[in-house]
Amino acid sequence: MHTETRPTPVAHTDGPHPAFQQGSASQGSGPVPPAFGAVPPVPPGRPGRARDRKRVGPAVFVTCLVAAGLLGGGVASGASALLHSAAAKTTTTAQAAISPVIVNNTESVNAVTAAAQKASPSVVTISVSSGSSGGTGSGIILDAEGHILTNTHVVTLDGAAADAAVEVRTHDGQVYKATVVGTDPLSDLAVIKIDAQGLTPATLGDSGAVNVGDTAIAIGAPLGLSGTVTDGIVSAVNRTIETASSAASGGTSSDGSSSQGGSSSQNPFGSSQQGLSASAQDSISINVIQTDAAINPGNSGGALVNAQGEIIGVNVAIASAGSSSSSSAQSGNIGVGFSIPINQAKRVAEEIISTGKATHGQLGLSVQDKTSGSSSDFTAGAEVASVTSGSAADKAGLKAGDVVTGLAGRTVTDASELTAAAREQAAGATVKITFQRDGQEQTADITLGAAS
Repeated sequence: MHTETRPTPVAHTDGPHPAFQQGSASQGSGPVPPAFGAVPPVPPGRPGRARDRKRVGPAVFVTCLVAAGLLGGGVASGASALLHSAAAKTTTTAQAAISPVIVNNTESVNAVTAAAQKASPSVVTISVSSGSSGGTGSGIILDAEGHILTNTHVVTLDGAAADAAVEVRTHDGQVYKATVVGTDPLSDLAVIKIDAQGLTPATLGDSGAVNVGDTAIAIGAPLGLSGTVTDGIVSAVNRTIETASSAASGGTSSDGSSSQGGSSSQNPFGSSQQGLSASAQDSISINVIQTDAAINPGNSGGALVNAQGEIIGVNVAIASAGSSSSSSAQSGNIGVGFSIPINQAKRVAEEIISTGKATHGQLGLSVQDKTSGSSSDFTAGAEVASVTSGSAADKAGLKAGDVVTGLAGRTVTDASELTAAAREQAAGATVKITFQRDGQEQTADITLGAAS
């Protein structure tokens, strides 16, 4: 059963940071977030494969989920473990030279080449160190002021360091010291800043318009190899995964409770990392885009790009087939990678830039998976076990025994999906909640509280 404490209010942002007002609308149908910077047109994408807008399935519980952000190996438990992030250490691979996208034959350029050329100048390699520990990840340039979007687990060395030293290498090979503007362990997103001229801000797409089967291009620094481009398709949208919060001890706090959905887990980082003790971690539930584009350790914080060269996601994790708990080797790509949708990442980044932190919605209840049958492994919603007095759920009229099946337009098939749907929203947002009571479907407006 998943429980939740009453939230501590978090200050709201006063509005989008001015840097997020730049550019024109990106291509594609539906409402599109503002783009960053002017970019040249690119050739149309490859002929589309069959597309399917249906949900691919319920919340995924991958046996070993490896954060794709840092080099080296970490302690990972076996097939019965919760989702995992990997501990970090520096290796000689991290010293690989910068490798910009090279086009030798301009008369034979496909959509992937064009998209990579457009997006690559906006993707950076990030080096993080604290004492004798270190690792690398990737990042996305948001604006000309030097704000860069990445993952919390990258800049905190998987939660082991609250004040790590951060450096950034840009597409042209220049290296800059970076400061951490803010981290958000509930979404595993962070913003850092460098003082540099001539930066190329990324063009953000609309992750809400992404289809299963669309071309997906991952750009980042797997194993420290800057400027690496891989491609595949969007394998699923609206996927929910559970992974560990990367809140660093002494830094931004993680979700203090397991909340509505998302069970607490043991520290997934195992033993200390080269002299740094990882803090106790809570699990978080996040909605992601799933892709088979090759994502490997070091890709975290990098870009998932569509055929138009627009950023549609922030690469965050990969699934592993499993590894020995005694092994220091970190598993690589098996064709199941995950990216945080850019629409969600953009909201979080705007709030971090404006206030130094981001807000997330909270319902104020305890829930458990509602199985579809006594012996079934399938779930059919999040069953309310209890409601906190005075919480958002209480004010909306929810009661114990209700089964939540939808929130804010998201289908909810289990407790983790309910958590992820609530956390996607800003604190104070009013959304629709759908639930079943005594076999009858009901809807209500609910104004979300603030997750601590």
